Amino acid sequence: MRFLIDECVSPRVGEALTEAGHDAVHLRDVGLLGASDEDVMAAASGSARVVVSADTDFGELLAARGATLPSLILLRQSDRTAVHQARTILANLPHVQADLTSGAVVSLTDDRVRVRPLPIH
Repeated sequence: MRFLIDECVSPRVGEALTEAGHDAVHLRDVGLLGASDEDVMAAASGSARVVVSADTDFGELLAARGATLPSLILLRQSDRTAVHQARTILANLPHVQADLTSGAVVSLTDDRVRVRPLPIH
């Protein structure tokens, strides 16, 4: 899969996803540090990437727009280390990949995975 890692998530998460065979870039790698959420979403849509963030504003933006893409992985865990976040994404990816491909917000918490298909009504 193709991922765009938000600036609130460590670049090491993207590196781990890349090492696992995915195409992951961090906002710093594409000159988008400090960009607005709208610009980040536009970049993700334009490059067919799933946004990986801990910022709930992305979900709210998707809902407000009635958007069907880009998909979002929302990291809502108490352990915010890059190693833990990357492992959690990789462990759950086989179960949510089809959802992410068709358009969804996937929230990963300490004890569950929540999938909300897009658009959010």
